Amino acid sequence: MSRTPTRLRAVLAYALLLAFTLVFIAPVLFMVVGSLKPDALVLAEAGSLRAFLPDSVNPDNYRAVFERVPFGAYLLSSLIVNGLIVGLGLLVNAFAGYALARLRWWGRGAMLALVLAVLVIPFEAIAIPLFYQLSWLGWRDDWLVQAIPFVANPLAIFLFYSFFLGLPRELEEAARVDGAGVLRTFFLIVLPNAKAAFASVAIVLFLFHWGMYLWPLLMTTSEGVRPLPLGIANFYTLPPLQWGDIMAFGVLMVLPVLILFVVFQRWFVRGVASTGVKG
Repeated sequence: MSRTPTRLRAVLAYALLLAFTLVFIAPVLFMVVGSLKPDALVLAEAGSLRAFLPDSVNPDNYRAVFERVPFGAYLLSSLIVNGLIVGLGLLVNAFAGYALARLRWWGRGAMLALVLAVLVIPFEAIAIPLFYQLSWLGWRDDWLVQAIPFVANPLAIFLFYSFFLGLPRELEEAARVDGAGVLRTFFLIVLPNAKAAFASVAIVLFLFHWGMYLWPLLMTTSEGVRPLPLGIANFYTLPPLQWGDIMAFGVLMVLPVLILFVVFQRWFVRGVASTGVKG
């Protein structure tokens, strides 16, 4: 008899989780299905279950996206900018996290406190001063200016710091006994054991900046360097307003993020689970 309440609670918990899952999946499913429908049916069927059931698979909306705007240029810009942020960010933030977690130097505690303090400052609060500073320097309208301000990331530094705190010190001590310096120890001993942390930080950085709109809007003027968020905003204003085409653009914009997460999800889960603060 005692098992019945336990099973009932389990059923209710799973039912609640399923309900939340459907709530979060519904907009994505609506976008995917809408991208395969004629424009006239996208909003006409929005109030019924038929909105989530395509009558047929029609790629015309995807073809229209490439015909109406330079989607390839937008995609290339997003890939380059986010590639720079993730690639340089992994190196810079890993070095910073390792220095805070393992090295002993004057001001380390104050620097860690500063990193934690910067976490609570939204980028929008410093966007305009940073815009005026870089404009005064004449640095605008290229890929680097969209990426460099975001290479050093306080959240990424903290995630690396937390992960490195949990690594056994014996590994590094053995390397130093053999004569390895700090850099050699980092690249040959620490880095191979931190794959999960690197994967999770890479996904976090990519997700944070893939949809960034404000900074590219401030710093770019030419179509050749504008990323996908500005592309879809421009696409939305092009006459005639075609909701099927807009849905197709949205699917194409989300697809790289989905592929990245599916490929690295195992490392991401492992990295998040192992970056708790220890010590």
